[in-house]
Amino acid sequence: MKKIIMLFIGLMILSCNSRPKNQPQKNSPTHPIENFDWILGNWERINNEEGRKTFENWTKQNDTVYAGVGFTLQGEDTISQEKIKLFKANEKWNLTVSLPKITTPILFAGTSHTNSEFVCKNPENDFPKVIKYWKNGQKLNASVSNSEMNVLFEFEKLK
Repeated sequence: MKKIIMLFIGLMILSCNSRPKNQPQKNSPTHPIENFDWILGNWERINNEEGRKTFENWTKQNDTVYAGVGFTLQGEDTISQEKIKLFKANEKWNLTVSLPKITTPILFAGTSHTNSEFVCKNPENDFPKVIKYWKNGQKLNASVSNSEMNVLFEFEKLK
């Protein structure tokens, strides 16, 4: 008799369901891709002006900060240099660019990202207003632009 009562109680518990069968189940919210490890490494620009070599070196400081250094050589002289930081703040990915002659980094607000690209904008900056990075097979591409000009960077990973 105890077995029958236990079986009856078990069936009653299993039959209790607060959600009607035709109501869809709620899924946990999906979060956009937030891994930019594809940018990591040492990259050399392959569409440079003749006589120049441009490099970008990217490291991951933690899950929400990627740090890059970009520089261009003409012969043995460094003719330009910048520090780049891709970081998450207030649930949004942003980019800053620091130049040697400017004391405050220039902030570009993240506007979109996927598992293979990100776009950041600063409409107040003269040039560039838009910075975009994307993975293209084994290559890394970047563009800096405003309404009048678009400069494309194509990089290959150094071994």
